Amino acid sequence: VQLQASGGGLVQPGGSLRLSCAASGSIFSINAMGWYRQAPGKQRELVAAITSGGSTNYADSVKGRFTISRDNAKNTVYLQMNSLKPEDTAVYYCNADVELVPTQEYDYWGQGTLVTVSS
Repeated sequence: VQLQASGGGLVQPGGSLRLSCAASGSIFSINAMGWYRQAPGKQRELVAAITSGGSTNYADSVKGRFTISRDNAKNTVYLQMNSLKPEDTAVYYCNADVELVPTQEYDYWGQGTLVTVSS
């Protein structure tokens, strides 16, 4: 199973970006999917997560600005980031809890995509 993330880049404060992460391989089903980020010198932190049923949760720092969504048919998770701030600068990683066979769940990570918010 591979998770391929894309959509990072350089954006000015107040701007928007949309991250995508597609899972591929021999997948039976995907349970929770999420986005984490790691800024220089800091620990990796959860940004947002979404269950297979569409329930979501967000870090307090991004509530009202970021929206996580998923397309189960495409095994893809998205992160729409609006009103970006310099403190959102980080490498963003996608994560998925994948069942290769029923009831056997494994944790997978994407390669990371850099988001830089700067004027």
